[in-house]
Amino acid sequence: MELCVRASSLLLGLLLQLLSSVDVVSAAQKFGINYGQIANNLPDPTQVAGLLQSLNVNKVKLYDADPKVLMAFANTGVEFIIAIGNENLQSMAGNPGAARQWVTQHVQPFLPATRITCITVGNEVFSGNDTGMMASLLPAMKAIYAAVGELGLGGQVTVSSAHSVNVLATSFPPSSGAFREDLAQYIQPLLDFHGQTNSPFLINAYPFFAYKASPGSVSLPYVLFEPNPGVRDPNTNLSYDNMLYAQIDAVYAAMKAMGHTDIGVRISETGWPSKGDEDEAGATVENAAAYNGNLMQRIAMNQGTPLKPNVPIDVFVFALFNEDMKPGPTSERNYGLFYPNGSPVYAINTGAGGVSGRTGPFDPYSAQMFSSASRLAVPSGFESSFQTNGNQPLSRTIESFPRVTTVAATIQIE
Repeated sequence: MELCVRASSLLLGLLLQLLSSVDVVSAAQKFGINYGQIANNLPDPTQVAGLLQSLNVNKVKLYDADPKVLMAFANTGVEFIIAIGNENLQSMAGNPGAARQWVTQHVQPFLPATRITCITVGNEVFSGNDTGMMASLLPAMKAIYAAVGELGLGGQVTVSSAHSVNVLATSFPPSSGAFREDLAQYIQPLLDFHGQTNSPFLINAYPFFAYKASPGSVSLPYVLFEPNPGVRDPNTNLSYDNMLYAQIDAVYAAMKAMGHTDIGVRISETGWPSKGDEDEAGATVENAAAYNGNLMQRIAMNQGTPLKPNVPIDVFVFALFNEDMKPGPTSERNYGLFYPNGSPVYAINTGAGGVSGRTGPFDPYSAQMFSSASRLAVPSGFESSFQTNGNQPLSRTIESFPRVTTVAATIQIE
């Protein structure tokens, strides 16, 4: 099948703006993507590396330390957060040797070619009921931190852990943010560790869940970054026009209540599903495009929260691909910006009207860059990164990316 797309004169303007826009460069420095792999049809990591480079995404978060991915991104300049699974926490907490072996095997061989900048130890540990795992989290983090230092990697790699926003007992008004009392015994020393090691506190925050739970009382424009009256914090008189910023500032307030104003907050996951079950209100293509598109515009503006206006938000969007093997409701398999074959799930509006109706700079992450009806930008080396190695099948690919070639002013997708 052949599809020919005539390249318009707008392509040149978009490329020039991409290369010269300070806002776009700033966005790239603060914007990342979660690269999950719970699927049986994902492209080979070498193809993913080409895709993300073409989109100018320079931060990636993994849920493991997949060596194929880390090797595929060598010498690309892309920063990586890699992860240690919850199942390993108790063994590492009681065995510093195991922590050192993990770092020796999963981190040291890939530096400096692959820019591993952070290791997350566990994911949403406090969301379950396993108190043994909760008690093991900080010791495991300390063991990994010690191993990183002993191997001379302390100046390159930080150690953290990602938490659900549900670790908060109170999140509104933001100034009243507080951690759950039952978690205080774990979180207080954890914050002390972050303060001592100058590492960020990572939060997985999904305004979608709040809307899904109470669509009749939660304002959709408020959770989608759309124009709305906003809400005012009566204690600080600060006004909030979206839920994500309120959640971030609630975390800052909760940390301050425990004596810490020296720790940064990063959003390790946020996103919006493009499809859901009948009882999953708001899970639509339009809302997903609005949420991610409006968020990207704010990142490009180097925007901070009302409490921290001079600290640009630091966000990893969930997720790169739809993952067909994830358990749970339909929404869990439909957070991706892309289908596994490289086509966009939806086109993200970046200010030309449509979903958000706002005006903003051209966004290098726009899924329209890979839409057959869009103004495709084909960087140097793009074609080779999307080709298979002879007749050898790709290890994780059922349907590979289309091969892209350029002929004069015509782009052919075969």
